[in-house]
Amino acid sequence: MSVVLKFFAALAVVPLLFFSSDAVGSTGTLAISLGTNTVCGLSAGTPSGTIYCTNISDSVPTSYQVLPTVSFDSLSAGSAFLCALKSSAEAFFCWNGDLSSLKRVYNGSSVLSELTVGEAQVSAFDRSVNEIRWWRNAGLFPASVSGNYSSLTSGNNFTCAITTNGTVNCWGPQGSAMQASFSDYNMTTIVAGDSHMCGLDSSGFVICQGSNSSGESYAPPGSPFEYTRFALGLSHTCAIMERNGTAVCWGGSGGTQLHTPMNGTTFEFLVSGGNLTCGLTASNYSVLCWESDWTNVSVRKLDLPRILPGICVADGGSECNCGAYPDSENLCNGTGVICQRCDFPNPITPSPPPAFPPTPSESKKVGIGWKVYAIVGSVGTFLGLCAITYFMWVICRRKKVHNSVIPTIAPSGGNNNAGATTATGNSSSGGNGGRLYPPNPFFSRSSSAPRSRMFSRQWSRALQRQRSGPSSFKDRADEFSFAELEKATKFFSLDMKIGAGSFGTVYRGLLPDGREVAIKRGESSPRNKRFQEKENAFQSELAFLSRLHHKHLVSLVGFCVENDERLLVYEYMKNGALHDHLHPKNPDFESPVISSWKMRIKILLDASRGIEYLHNYAVPPIIHRDIKSSNILLDAYWVARVSDFGLSLMGPETDESHLETKAAGTVGYMDPEYYGTNQVTVKSDVYGFGVVMLEVLTGRRAIFKYEGGDGEPVSVVDYAVPSIEAGEVGSILDTRVAPAASQEAEAVELVAYMAIHCVKLEGRDRPSIADVVANLETALALFEDSQRSGSSANASVISLEARD
Repeated sequence: MSVVLKFFAALAVVPLLFFSSDAVGSTGTLAISLGTNTVCGLSAGTPSGTIYCTNISDSVPTSYQVLPTVSFDSLSAGSAFLCALKSSAEAFFCWNGDLSSLKRVYNGSSVLSELTVGEAQVSAFDRSVNEIRWWRNAGLFPASVSGNYSSLTSGNNFTCAITTNGTVNCWGPQGSAMQASFSDYNMTTIVAGDSHMCGLDSSGFVICQGSNSSGESYAPPGSPFEYTRFALGLSHTCAIMERNGTAVCWGGSGGTQLHTPMNGTTFEFLVSGGNLTCGLTASNYSVLCWESDWTNVSVRKLDLPRILPGICVADGGSECNCGAYPDSENLCNGTGVICQRCDFPNPITPSPPPAFPPTPSESKKVGIGWKVYAIVGSVGTFLGLCAITYFMWVICRRKKVHNSVIPTIAPSGGNNNAGATTATGNSSSGGNGGRLYPPNPFFSRSSSAPRSRMFSRQWSRALQRQRSGPSSFKDRADEFSFAELEKATKFFSLDMKIGAGSFGTVYRGLLPDGREVAIKRGESSPRNKRFQEKENAFQSELAFLSRLHHKHLVSLVGFCVENDERLLVYEYMKNGALHDHLHPKNPDFESPVISSWKMRIKILLDASRGIEYLHNYAVPPIIHRDIKSSNILLDAYWVARVSDFGLSLMGPETDESHLETKAAGTVGYMDPEYYGTNQVTVKSDVYGFGVVMLEVLTGRRAIFKYEGGDGEPVSVVDYAVPSIEAGEVGSILDTRVAPAASQEAEAVELVAYMAIHCVKLEGRDRPSIADVVANLETALALFEDSQRSGSSANASVISLEARD
C-alpha cells in the first residue's frame, strides 16, 4: 500500500515541478499589493514557507508575520488583496494588507497549484480534475475550465494560460481581446500586468500585447532568450537579462527606452505591482525595490528576512527538469527542494537532413529501439493502471467499512427529534438547565454524501496528514449487554456516579478487560413525556460517534439497547469537563486550568480543532449545535475533546448555507441569529465557541449574576464585549490567573479580540472555525516563543472580519 501511495504522490507533484521549473507565471514566493501598500514574501531557512509582510507606506517599514505557525508554498497579489497557498496545496488564504479580513477562501481535497490573483479574481489549477478554477469572480469568469494548461496568469479583468500546443487562451471581460492579440504566436511563458501581458514565444523572443500607453508593451530587440523572468506593473515591464542576471525595464516615464535601475546587481526574479518593482537578490536573498520613475530611481531595501528563491517541492528533486537549485534543501528547511529554472534554454536549430539515406543496419537499429521503447511503455502503462485499480479498491473498501459502523437501530416510533445528552463526566452544574429540544427533520442514519465527494475526501486523507492530528476509520462500536454494564458500574452505585444531565446519569465503569469508561444511562421509563426525545438523542449521538474518530472528539466505546434501556459507553475522561475547572463548587479546588493562561489557550485550541474536523473534514459535515464548556472534556493528559452529539445535524456544504429547524441548544451559548430565524449554520457553532472563549478569559459563567450590577442575570457576552472593544481587555480577565508578561499578554488579547468576532450577531460577520484554529495556534505560539526566548517577539494581532 505504501508503494501505491508513493506512486500517486509522485503523480501529484509532477505538475507542480513543471510550473516551478519551466515557467515563472504570476505565482511565486514574493508578491506586491500596491493598493494596500504591502509586500509579502515566504521565508527561507528555518522556518521556511512562513509569510512575512511589510507596509511600504510606513515611515519606517517593519516586517510582521501572517499565521506564523502555518507553512505556505506560494504567494500572489492583486491591487486590493493578497493570497497564499498552503504547503499541503489543499487550501489558500486571502487578506488585505493590514490583515483586517484574513479569510480562508478555499479548503478541500483538491491539489492546487499556480495560485494567481488579478484585480479582483483568484484562479488556480486544480490538478485533481485537471482544470482551471476561479474564486471571487463576481460572475465575470467561468467557474472552471477543463484542459491541460501551463503558465497561468491574471490581470485586470482577464486570466490567461497556454495550451499544450502553445496557443494562449484567456477568460474574463478583457479575455477575448487579450487572446486575439496573441493569436499569431506560439508561446512558452506568459506573465500578466494590469492591462498588458508579455512572455516568450517558442523561438525565445519577447512578445508583449495589450495596453501600450506608456510603452509597456514594447518588445525590446535582442537575441533569443536574452530577456526572461518578466514582472509587469501598471504601465511598465521589467525582465532579467540572462547573460548577467541584472534587471532591465521599459515603459512608465521612460517610454520604450531601456533602463537598468540596479546595474551590477544580480536577481533571482522580479515582481511588480502598480509602479513598484521588487527583486530578490542572488547574493543573499534580500528584497530591493524601486519605482518606475526612471528620472529619479530610488532603491530601498525592505525589512524582510531571507526569501525563498523559488517554490519548494516535496519530491527530493528527482522530477526537476533542470536539476535542483543549489543548497535548496537547506533553504526549504528539509521540506523539499527548489527546482532550477528551465526558462532560458539555448535555441534549438533544426538539423539538416542527412546527405545519404541510412543503411539497412542503421534502420534496423532504429526499429529495434522503437520496439523496446513501445514494450517498456506498455508495461509501465499496465502497471500504472493496476496501481490505480488497487488504490481505488482499497479506498472504496475503507469507505464501506467507515459507513458500516453506523448501527441500525429501529426507532421506537414518532418523528426523529434531536434530543439532548449530557457529555461524559458532566456534572449537573454544567449549564444543562434551560436546554431546548426541537424536532429534527434532517437527521437520517442512512444519509451519505455523493460518491464523488466521498472519494475525493478519502483521497485527501490517504495522501496527507491533518494539521490537528490524524483522523482515521473507526473500529466497530461494541454492543454490551445491560448485565455487563451493571457489573461495570457496581449496579449503578452512587459511588460510581460522576455526572447527571437532561439525558440521564453518567457513571464511571470498569470493563472486564481493565478499560476505564464512562457510561451514560438514559431515562428508562417510556411513560416519561420526554422519553422519545431522549430516544432520538441516543440514536443521534450513537450514529454520529460511531463514524467519527479524531483526537479531539470523545471516542465511543460501545452501546447497549435492551428493552427500554439506552446506554452509551465512552472512553473515560479523567479530568472531567472544562466547565468544572472554571467554575468549581469547592472554592479550594486546585487545577492547572485555573492558574495558567497557556493551559486555557491550549484547551481552546484542542477543542477548536475538534470542531474544525466536524465542519471541514467529516463526511457529511456536522453542526454540533451545543458547543459549551461542559461539553469540552479533558483526558488524563489534559487533552481537550468535544463531546455530546445529541443535538448534532448533518450540515450544509458551505459556510453560507443553512438548515431550517427549530432552535436548540443551551441558553447563554445559543446563536441569537439561529434562535431568531430557525436557520442553523456552522457559524452557530462558532458563536457557541466564542462564548466558551469569553468564559475562559473571564472565569465567568455564560449567564451569571454580576455583583457590580443590579443583581439581574447578565450574559458573559454583554459583560465582556464592550470592555474588549474599548481596548480594556485587562479589566475583564479572570483574576485567579497571574497577569501575563508582555508577549503572553499579546496572546491573551488575540484570543479576546477573536472571541468578540465569534459572537457577532450575524453569522456572516463571524470567522470560520479554521480561522479560529489558525489564530489560537498563533496565540499558543506566542506563549511558547516567550518561554523559550524570554524576550518579546514581533507578532501581529490578527483581528478577524470573516467576510469573503
